[in-house]
Amino acid sequence: MELPAALRRAVDDALQGEPLDRLTRASQTLSDRYRREVRDGRFHIDGALAAKAYLTTRLPATFAAVRAALDMVAEASSTFAPQTLLDIGAGPGTALWAAADCWPELHQATIVEASASIRTVGEALARSSTVASTWLAGDVTGALPVTAPADLVTLAYVLDEIAEGAIADVTGKLWALTGQTLVIVEPGTPAGWRRIQIVRDTLIKAGAHLVAPCPHAAPCAIAGSDWCHFSRRVARSRLHRLAKQADVPWEDEKYIFIAASRTPAEPPPARILAPPRVASGLVGLKLCRSDGGIGELVVSRRDGDLFREARRADWADGFHLPQDEDSVEDDGHDGA
Repeated sequence: MELPAALRRAVDDALQGEPLDRLTRASQTLSDRYRREVRDGRFHIDGALAAKAYLTTRLPATFAAVRAALDMVAEASSTFAPQTLLDIGAGPGTALWAAADCWPELHQATIVEASASIRTVGEALARSSTVASTWLAGDVTGALPVTAPADLVTLAYVLDEIAEGAIADVTGKLWALTGQTLVIVEPGTPAGWRRIQIVRDTLIKAGAHLVAPCPHAAPCAIAGSDWCHFSRRVARSRLHRLAKQADVPWEDEKYIFIAASRTPAEPPPARILAPPRVASGLVGLKLCRSDGGIGELVVSRRDGDLFREARRADWADGFHLPQDEDSVEDDGHDGA
């Protein structure tokens, strides 16, 4: 996945003339803070150079993750066409660009970001967007400068910066501002998955309808050392590769999210939870099913259309279960 052309041009303009060695050092510092999930009272993006480092090395990956999550929302809520967006902890406006790319009907956005450095950069980038946006200073753990609900509310890569004990309260605050659909995205790490589980439980207790990625609202059957996450391959620009001192022209961004709505959605009967295992004439799929269970399905060439669907399927895709669901071998966990 690549950034939309208008965003790519705006980013190039913002980075014009910045020495590579400065970007490389700032990118290394920023990556280290995110990787260690540092909480020292400072913003991860605490200056103009850090903001440019984020545009160089993190924006392509976070955009790809948010855009992939929104694709799953659109798949499960085919009539959802948001016209207004509220993005909290917006960084450079990643969710604004992803939502506008997913839903051309979007025409107005309110963007809330605490860091003045990245807010300034994001507001400049947004001038190239087709969506009219208002940028405000605000912190999700404090009093937000907005009271009107929006059709779509997003919070991406923010929960790792707040205390785990505050996640349920933050989720409730965001749900109160949600006119239709709330989407929360986190890194696809075990810690990110734990945070999303808290969000999921809080939303279910509030009466929300889960949209994606879960095909059910039963207790999650994933247990032990396993965790739910997905991956999106991201194309690296030349500057991205140089700043990261990387050789390959791509990277894989692992992410996890939860989306919930005021109205019921139509999630797929199952979700693929791992890369399909393809062998000669066989495809093995790890599935999260609508009955709340986790199971393994092995499809052979003899299964005809089902086999062809399985061959085309990828990690995170929805999947139609065979009519004989007993052929999905349960892994020992269930949703009870």
